[in-house]
Amino acid sequence: MYASRARSGLGLALVSALAFGGSGVAAKPLIEAGVDPLHVVWLRVAGAALVMLPVAWRHRALLRNRPVLLLGFGLLAVAGVQACYFAAISRIPVGVALLVEYLAPALVLGWVRFVQRRPVTRRAALGVVLAVGGLACVVEVWSGLSFDAIGLLLALGAACCQVGYFVLSDQGSADRGPGVEPPHPVGVIAYGLLFGALVLTAVARPWNMDWAILGGSAGMDGTDVPAWLLLAWIVLVATVLAYVTGVVSVRLLSPAVAGVVACLEAVIATVLAWVMLGEHLSAPQLLGGAVVLAGSLIAQSATPRTPSGPVASGPGEGQAVTGPGEGRAVTGRGDGRAAGPDTGFATAETPLSTGRTTS
Repeated sequence: MYASRARSGLGLALVSALAFGGSGVAAKPLIEAGVDPLHVVWLRVAGAALVMLPVAWRHRALLRNRPVLLLGFGLLAVAGVQACYFAAISRIPVGVALLVEYLAPALVLGWVRFVQRRPVTRRAALGVVLAVGGLACVVEVWSGLSFDAIGLLLALGAACCQVGYFVLSDQGSADRGPGVEPPHPVGVIAYGLLFGALVLTAVARPWNMDWAILGGSAGMDGTDVPAWLLLAWIVLVATVLAYVTGVVSVRLLSPAVAGVVACLEAVIATVLAWVMLGEHLSAPQLLGGAVVLAGSLIAQSATPRTPSGPVASGPGEGQAVTGPGEGRAVTGRGDGRAAGPDTGFATAETPLSTGRTTS
C-alpha cells in the first residue's frame, strides 16, 4: 500500500515538475512574438483563476479566516514572482532566470540570521555558500556578467518576492492556535490566483494588448506554433495541472522527497529551453546550475523546524502550497503544522508547492 502511494506520488511530483518547467519555454515565444511579458502573466493568471473559480467558491471561508495570507500569496507569490520571472526571460535565458530564483532559500536564511538574528546551522550556511558560488558560474562573473544585468535583477526580484511571501506568511501565522483548522492549500492557490489576477489587471491593463497576436503563430527555434496552443499550455498545464499535481504529490510522498523532486523543475526548464528554444548553456554554467541546486537542497533541509508557517497540512499529512515561473514551497510537518520560513522548503519559479511559487 505504502509503495503504491509512493509510486503514485513520485509520478505526480514528476508531472508537476515537468509542467512548471515548461512554463517559460511556452511563454518566451509569445513574448518574442510581440506580447508584453506583463500581458503574458495576466493571461496565465487570469485564465487559471477562471478555471479555479469552483475551488475558490468551495473554500470561500478563507476570505474571512485568512485574508492576509491570501493577499500575500496573490501579491507576492503569484503576481510578483511571475511578473518578474516572465520579464526576466524576455532578456535572459529561461534556465538562467530560474536558477537565479533558486537563491530564495539562501535569501530566507539571510533574513533569519541577520534580520531576525536567529542562529542557522553550519550545514545551512554551507548550502548558501554553494548556491551563491554556483550562481556566479551560471552568470559567468569572470566575463563581467555576460547576461543582461536588468534581466538578472528581474530574476532576483522574483526570488525576493518569494522570500517576502514566506516572511509575511510567517508573521501572519501568530493567530493560529490549538484546534484551529489550517487553510486548505488548493483553496489558497485558487484565491491567490484571483487576487493576483485583480492586481495584474490594474498593472498590465490588458485592454491595451494586441489580441490579434494570439490568433497567429509564434516561433519556437524556427518552428511556428499556434499562439493559442502555447497559451493553453501555460494556463492549463503549467499552472492548473502543475499546482494540483504538486499538492497531491506532497500528500502521497514525504515533504522532503517531494521537495527534492521539485528541484528537477530547474533541470527540466533548462533542458527544454535548450532543445526547444536553442538556448545553450556552457559547461561552467551547467556545473554552476548543479551547484546551485545542491546548495538549495542543503539549505532547505539543514535548518531547525518551528511550529509556525504559512500553510499547513491536515492532521497526519504533510502538504504544501504550490508556487516561477516560477517557483517554490513550504512543506508540512506531518502533525498539522507547517514549517516556517527558516525550515525546509524548495523554491522554483514559480507557485508554492513542494518547492515553488508559480513560475
